[in-house]
Amino acid sequence: MALVLVRGENNSKLLNTIADMERHGNLNLTTKPKIINSKYADKLVENILNSKLKNKSKVATAFFIKEDTTLSIIQIKKIHPPAHVIIISNEYEGYEDLKNKLKTAPNFKGYYSYKSKNSGMKDYKTKEDVKIIKNIKLNSYSNK
Repeated sequence: MALVLVRGENNSKLLNTIADMERHGNLNLTTKPKIINSKYADKLVENILNSKLKNKSKVATAFFIKEDTTLSIIQIKKIHPPAHVIIISNEYEGYEDLKNKLKTAPNFKGYYSYKSKNSGMKDYKTKEDVKIIKNIKLNSYSNK
Protein backbone atom coordinates (compact mmCIF):
# COMPACT_ATOMS: atom_id res chain seq x y z
CA MET A 1 0.00 0.00 0.00
CA ALA A 2 1.36 3.39 -0.99
CA LEU A 3 0.63 6.86 0.39
CA VAL A 4 -0.09 9.43 -2.32
CA LEU A 5 0.07 13.22 -1.97
CA VAL A 6 -1.41 15.33 -4.78
CA ARG A 7 -0.74 19.09 -4.99
CA GLY A 8 -2.22 21.50 -7.49
CA GLU A 9 -3.68 24.86 -8.44
CA ASN A 10 -7.37 24.04 -7.93
CA ASN A 11 -9.78 21.28 -6.95
CA SER A 12 -10.68 20.32 -10.51
CA LYS A 13 -7.06 19.54 -11.36
CA LEU A 14 -6.80 17.35 -8.27
CA LEU A 15 -10.02 15.53 -9.16
CA ASN A 16 -8.83 15.02 -12.75
CA THR A 17 -5.52 13.68 -11.46
CA ILE A 18 -7.22 11.17 -9.17
CA ALA A 19 -9.54 10.08 -11.99
CA ASP A 20 -6.56 9.66 -14.37
CA MET A 21 -4.75 7.58 -11.76
CA GLU A 22 -7.74 5.25 -11.54
CA ARG A 23 -8.73 5.11 -15.20
CA HIS A 24 -5.45 5.23 -17.06
CA GLY A 25 -3.00 4.23 -14.36
CA ASN A 26 -5.13 1.29 -13.13
CA LEU A 27 -4.48 2.28 -9.51
CA ASN A 28 -7.01 1.45 -6.78
CA LEU A 29 -7.74 3.87 -3.96
CA THR A 30 -8.21 2.17 -0.60
CA THR A 31 -9.17 5.33 1.30
CA LYS A 32 -11.11 8.42 0.33
CA PRO A 33 -8.97 11.44 -0.55
CA LYS A 34 -8.54 13.78 2.42
CA ILE A 35 -7.90 17.54 2.44
CA ILE A 36 -4.35 18.46 3.43
CA ASN A 37 -3.11 21.98 4.15
CA SER A 38 -1.30 23.14 1.00
CA LYS A 39 1.51 24.84 2.96
CA TYR A 40 2.11 21.63 4.91
CA ALA A 41 2.12 19.63 1.65
CA ASP A 42 4.63 22.03 0.07
CA LYS A 43 6.91 21.83 3.10
CA LEU A 44 6.72 18.02 3.10
CA VAL A 45 7.63 17.85 -0.59
CA GLU A 46 10.54 20.27 -0.09
CA ASN A 47 11.87 18.02 2.68
CA ILE A 48 11.56 14.92 0.49
CA LEU A 49 13.18 16.55 -2.56
CA ASN A 50 15.76 18.48 -0.49
CA SER A 51 15.17 21.59 -2.59
CA LYS A 52 12.85 24.58 -2.88
CA LEU A 53 9.73 24.24 -5.02
CA LYS A 54 9.31 26.44 -8.10
CA ASN A 55 5.52 26.60 -7.75
CA LYS A 56 3.55 26.60 -4.50
CA SER A 57 0.28 24.70 -4.41
CA LYS A 58 -3.11 26.16 -3.55
CA VAL A 59 -4.83 22.86 -2.67
CA ALA A 60 -3.64 19.39 -1.69
CA THR A 61 -5.06 15.97 -0.94
CA ALA A 62 -3.67 12.66 0.26
CA PHE A 63 -4.88 9.04 0.25
CA PHE A 64 -3.70 5.44 0.20
CA ILE A 65 -3.70 3.19 -2.85
CA LYS A 66 -3.64 -0.60 -2.98
CA GLU A 67 -0.54 -0.97 -5.16
CA ASP A 68 3.01 -0.85 -3.85
CA THR A 69 5.26 2.19 -4.12
CA THR A 70 7.29 1.07 -7.15
CA LEU A 71 4.30 0.06 -9.29
CA SER A 72 2.53 3.30 -8.37
CA ILE A 73 5.45 5.43 -9.52
CA ILE A 74 5.72 3.53 -12.80
CA GLN A 75 2.00 3.88 -13.54
CA ILE A 76 1.88 7.58 -12.69
CA LYS A 77 4.88 8.32 -14.93
CA LYS A 78 2.90 6.85 -17.84
CA ILE A 79 -0.15 9.10 -17.49
CA HIS A 80 1.26 12.64 -16.98
CA PRO A 81 -1.47 13.96 -14.64
CA PRO A 82 -2.41 17.69 -14.47
CA ALA A 83 -1.31 18.05 -10.82
CA HIS A 84 1.89 17.18 -8.95
CA VAL A 85 1.71 13.61 -7.60
CA ILE A 86 4.15 12.40 -4.95
CA ILE A 87 4.32 8.81 -3.75
CA ILE A 88 5.56 8.89 -0.16
CA SER A 89 7.15 5.67 1.06
CA ASN A 90 7.53 4.80 4.72
CA GLU A 91 11.28 5.52 4.43
CA TYR A 92 10.67 9.29 4.42
CA GLU A 93 10.59 11.38 7.55
CA GLY A 94 7.12 12.87 7.01
CA TYR A 95 5.35 9.57 6.27
CA GLU A 96 4.10 8.87 9.81
CA ASP A 97 3.07 12.49 10.39
CA LEU A 98 1.03 12.60 7.17
CA LYS A 99 -0.49 9.20 7.93
CA ASN A 100 -1.64 10.51 11.34
CA LYS A 101 -3.06 13.70 9.78
CA LEU A 102 -5.18 11.60 7.40
CA LYS A 103 -7.03 10.05 10.34
CA THR A 104 -8.61 13.38 11.32
CA ALA A 105 -8.61 15.25 8.00
CA PRO A 106 -11.95 15.99 6.30
CA ASN A 107 -12.89 14.23 3.04
CA PHE A 108 -12.00 15.91 -0.25
CA LYS A 109 -15.33 16.97 -1.79
CA GLY A 110 -16.24 16.01 -5.35
CA TYR A 111 -14.44 12.68 -5.56
CA TYR A 112 -16.22 9.51 -6.63
CA SER A 113 -14.71 6.32 -7.97
CA TYR A 114 -15.64 5.55 -11.54
CA LYS A 115 -14.70 1.88 -11.10
CA SER A 116 -17.56 -0.54 -11.15
CA LYS A 117 -18.37 -2.68 -8.15
CA ASN A 118 -18.35 -5.92 -10.15
CA SER A 119 -15.34 -7.55 -11.76
CA GLY A 120 -16.38 -7.42 -15.39
CA MET A 121 -18.87 -6.34 -18.03
CA LYS A 122 -22.55 -7.28 -18.02
CA ASP A 123 -23.91 -9.44 -20.85
CA TYR A 124 -27.51 -8.38 -21.50
CA LYS A 125 -27.93 -10.64 -24.56
CA THR A 126 -28.85 -13.65 -22.44
CA LYS A 127 -32.57 -14.14 -21.83
CA GLU A 128 -32.16 -15.34 -18.27
CA ASP A 129 -30.17 -13.63 -15.51
CA VAL A 130 -27.58 -11.03 -16.40
CA LYS A 131 -24.21 -12.72 -16.84
CA ILE A 132 -20.99 -11.05 -15.67
CA ILE A 133 -18.10 -11.46 -18.12
CA LYS A 134 -14.83 -11.51 -16.23
CA ASN A 135 -12.10 -9.46 -17.90
CA ILE A 136 -8.69 -10.37 -16.49
CA LYS A 137 -6.83 -7.62 -18.38
CA LEU A 138 -9.19 -4.91 -17.15
CA ASN A 139 -8.49 -5.76 -13.51
CA SER A 140 -4.92 -7.02 -13.82
CA TYR A 141 -3.59 -4.75 -11.06
CA SER A 142 -6.42 -5.36 -8.61
CA ASN A 143 -5.95 -9.15 -8.61
CA LYS A 144 -2.69 -8.99 -6.69
